[in-house]
Amino acid sequence: MQRNKLGSSELYVSEIGLGCMSLGKDEKESINIIHKAIDEGVTFIDTADLYDFGANEELVGKALKGKRDQCVLATKVGNRWDHVDEGWEWAPSKDYIKTAVKKSLQRLDTDYLDLYQLHGGTIEDPIDEIIEAFEDLKQDGLIREYGISSIRPNVIKDYLSRSNIVSIMMQYSMLDRRPEEFLDLIHENNVSVIARGPLAKGNLTERIFTDKASGKGFMENTDEEIRDVMTKVKEIAKGRDLSHLSLRYPLNHPAVATVIPGASSVSQLENNVAAADVNLSAEEVDLFKEWTKVTHYDKHRE
Repeated sequence: MQRNKLGSSELYVSEIGLGCMSLGKDEKESINIIHKAIDEGVTFIDTADLYDFGANEELVGKALKGKRDQCVLATKVGNRWDHVDEGWEWAPSKDYIKTAVKKSLQRLDTDYLDLYQLHGGTIEDPIDEIIEAFEDLKQDGLIREYGISSIRPNVIKDYLSRSNIVSIMMQYSMLDRRPEEFLDLIHENNVSVIARGPLAKGNLTERIFTDKASGKGFMENTDEEIRDVMTKVKEIAKGRDLSHLSLRYPLNHPAVATVIPGASSVSQLENNVAAADVNLSAEEVDLFKEWTKVTHYDKHRE
């Protein structure tokens, strides 16, 4: 499996990672998925403290018992739920980040995090305070690097200019091309993109042609429009799996270090990983762009 350097860090991540939010409630099956991922060369494992209100981190921690040194482990912070009866609230304060990291470490059963990510972000946040928190955690050896998870233009620009982030996680696929506006800028700043949602909730797979299609479309695309795009993709696939071609699309840009599709079964994980053996030509990438919509994030702009 190809490994790419994450920004300016010394972390190298597999180009196909594993997003753990899709793991089910079956502990044995979920642990098997993570073990299979590592066996197949996946080194980037991503979770968040908010997923199942900490239970997802605990599950990942159990799965990595004895295998911690075989992966780059990432989690996220910023959403607080421990003081409300239901739901959660955005709480990106320095004190909360430094408290939350200890709870994540405990749940993940590890002494350090490879990557700690702000799970969102707005321009109204105390950004200097947030940066100080992450830098303090680096100095304390609790995290190796930090990044943000955001699609908001002014937030991205602020962190690129004011912090030492090594990564930005963004939803990115053929059906959500909003990140393309910033990929060159991010790359010029020696920061990497972690592409989440690369299969657009299964819409960029064979599922779109079956009765399992959502019927809801995706972003600004109707089901009919998605089927039209994927029909064209299928015509030039030359036997390659549609999901593999879809996973390769975000990786075409050098700013993107890894894509993190989810998996709810071992077979799904195996299929995702097989995309590592597939390539897209420049001509195919151009066609995919011609067939899909250019979208922009219209809020949180200067």
